[in-house]
Amino acid sequence: MNYETQVLSDSSVVLGDDDPRGGRKRLLIVGGIVALVLIAVAVWMSMRGGDAAAPAPAAQVPVVTVTSPGQSTIARTVTANGSLAARVDMPVGVIGEGGMVTRVLVQPGDWVRAGQPLATIERSVQVEQVRSLAAQVEVARADAKLAQAQLDRAKALVGRGFISAADIDQRTATRDAANARVDVAIAQLAEQRARTGRLDIRAPASGLVLTRAVEPGQIVGSGSGVLFRMAKDGEMELQAQVAEGDLATLRPGNSAVVTPIGGKTQFAGRVWQVSPVVDPTMRQGIARVAIPYNPAIRPGGFAAVTITSGSGTAPLLPESAVQSDPKGNYVYVVNGKDMVERRDVTVGQVSAAGVAVTSGITGQEKIVTSAGAFLTPGQKVKPEAIKGS
Repeated sequence: MNYETQVLSDSSVVLGDDDPRGGRKRLLIVGGIVALVLIAVAVWMSMRGGDAAAPAPAAQVPVVTVTSPGQSTIARTVTANGSLAARVDMPVGVIGEGGMVTRVLVQPGDWVRAGQPLATIERSVQVEQVRSLAAQVEVARADAKLAQAQLDRAKALVGRGFISAADIDQRTATRDAANARVDVAIAQLAEQRARTGRLDIRAPASGLVLTRAVEPGQIVGSGSGVLFRMAKDGEMELQAQVAEGDLATLRPGNSAVVTPIGGKTQFAGRVWQVSPVVDPTMRQGIARVAIPYNPAIRPGGFAAVTITSGSGTAPLLPESAVQSDPKGNYVYVVNGKDMVERRDVTVGQVSAAGVAVTSGITGQEKIVTSAGAFLTPGQKVKPEAIKGS
């Protein structure tokens, strides 16, 4: 009995004992379970987070505005700059022997008619020469009259035998010589009068006086150069410097609009001559645009011109749709997969209506009209068409 009691006592002691190694094992097992649970939760959360973030790329696709411009009728124009000038510039100088200028009768800006005196030259010597030659004409006429009278008397005496036929011939020759001397004197007088008349500096045609380079008291002659410049009939022109490629598209009769530099007034004109040659250095030629007279048109000034050389069809885009870089001009086109493609284009006429594209697109594509600078080829976008396009 004592033995059994002892055994029980020992058994209770063993059961109630806290073995340190067993506790550590339990802690390790529990920790491992907790770790597995945490890992599972983390994986589950990450999977949920990935699923939630999946739609994000679709939300970041940029929305772009696109248009399909089709084909528009566009006036082909050529723009250029040039100098204003008289359409027919007439230099006026001394055509006679010259002398001292006594009066200047016109000022720049005056209108004159053909033959009107612009300035007069002192002519006292020439006036006396005219008088002398006029007197010689009278002397020659008197001699001719006397010779004719002598011939008439001689003819009356021939029948009586007082005058021979030889005398009649001699007197006839004398009469004819006297008449010839009259003609010579008259011609010399007319010549001197013409020389005297040429002392006046006259307008060669009707028109507008542009410049004056002579003053009273000035001595002028054939070597004095240009004393006045005139614009025939007041007609003006613009001598536009046009690029070689554009020059080939111009024809006489093309309409033009001229705008003098420094003003906003525009003047309608028309091309009347296209240069048949091109400057080999500048690669430019001259298109001469005739414009009517206006006080705002000043020869020697500078002006811009827009010449309408015809019309054609081409896609017309807003300026924001056309981009440029060192490779040239281009647009972005949205393809059937809603991805951006670069399309190189050639730009034609630029006007308030937009930019005409002469090559690279047909006008049926979906072309990005704005925000092109922020796009890259191959990028996916969400296109929205412009209303009415």
